[in-house]
Amino acid sequence: MKILNLYAGIGGNRKLWGDDHDITAVELNPKIAECYQKLFPNDTVIVGDAHEYLRQHFREFDFIWASPPCPTHSVLQMSHYYDENLKYPDMTLYQEIIWLKTFFKGKWVIENVKPYYKPLIEPSFEIDRHYFWSSDFVFGCQYNDNYTKIMDNIKAMASKYGFDLSVLKACKVDCRLVLRNCVKPEIGKYIFEQLIGG
Repeated sequence: MKILNLYAGIGGNRKLWGDDHDITAVELNPKIAECYQKLFPNDTVIVGDAHEYLRQHFREFDFIWASPPCPTHSVLQMSHYYDENLKYPDMTLYQEIIWLKTFFKGKWVIENVKPYYKPLIEPSFEIDRHYFWSSDFVFGCQYNDNYTKIMDNIKAMASKYGFDLSVLKACKVDCRLVLRNCVKPEIGKYIFEQLIGG
């Protein structure tokens, strides 16, 4: 199966998918893309704009996962109310949902944080603190862990999610940020298996 992993980060969502598929990952940040490549050497990694790559290449894939940036949708955005860092929500999220619903014939999922506003397009399902829009309904699973207790402990996060911290450090990425931003591998595996059968 040909899989497109957009806004790939360090591959939290992809971590437990195995190596039986032809996976292309798109990541804008070159350091993070380098890190992803070291973690998943069999994947094709493209440094570039995931949004534009989707528009140009969506027909080439059987399954697409997208995790567009979430900071402008997050409840944390509200903490910027009194300063110049308050930003409009990035509508890339909704553009991609509409695009895939309308034009893509394969299976797909878009993940993002639960926003501080009522979603403009109702999510297909939710798991943990995230909404998912998808080609198919996935039964939400109860996912409880000690994430909130470890989210500021880099070593604990790396260990919990199965990432080699030395690889992240070697790529000179912000370890705390990339680990906090990655989709929890168990959730990525659960959704992947529900959508494509596993």
